[in-house]
Amino acid sequence: MCAVAVAAALCGCGSEPPPADAPARSRSLREGKAAGWSEARARRRAYDGAPPVIPHMPMGANCTSCHSQTGIQFGEMGFAPPMPHTVSQNPGMFARCEQCHVYVDDASVFAENDFAGLRQDLRKGRRATDYSPPVLPHPVFMRENCAACHTGPAAREEIRCTHPERIRCRQCHVPVEEVTEFVRTDAALSMFVPSKNGEE
Repeated sequence: MCAVAVAAALCGCGSEPPPADAPARSRSLREGKAAGWSEARARRRAYDGAPPVIPHMPMGANCTSCHSQTGIQFGEMGFAPPMPHTVSQNPGMFARCEQCHVYVDDASVFAENDFAGLRQDLRKGRRATDYSPPVLPHPVFMRENCAACHTGPAAREEIRCTHPERIRCRQCHVPVEEVTEFVRTDAALSMFVPSKNGEE
């Protein structure tokens, strides 16, 4: 009797139970998507870890004329994504965007080679606890405007936010604290180690 109830629950009103290899297929699909996302991200970077490249030639205007806090749609040319650097120094005409962002047209600068860098793993969804939202997988410095990359037309599917109406992102998504941010020194340790002769 119990076996019949379980079989009926699995079949769910005429549908067939999932195949035995469903978890493996699902994992393979996720890994395939992550590889595709990784390749799409790599095309937007000069190298892994670099800021996005500038996908157009110089236009004779300040970058922030188009890349504002919200971004701008330019007809058929496309969408200029918002600038994520909300508290950066020297915004506007004095911004030095090209100090970090480079133009795509670099064919005359570099010699052709077979170098292949390390691939980035975009499945970096660590959590502070089992029930916490994902931690921020990148530093917050120069990325203060989360909405610039994670909402709107410029947001890629794999990082698009499902709740853009909530504007205090770091209230739930905590930054990753690297071990290298705190360094032990002999002087600091000596404050906590009692002296051998009982003196303080």
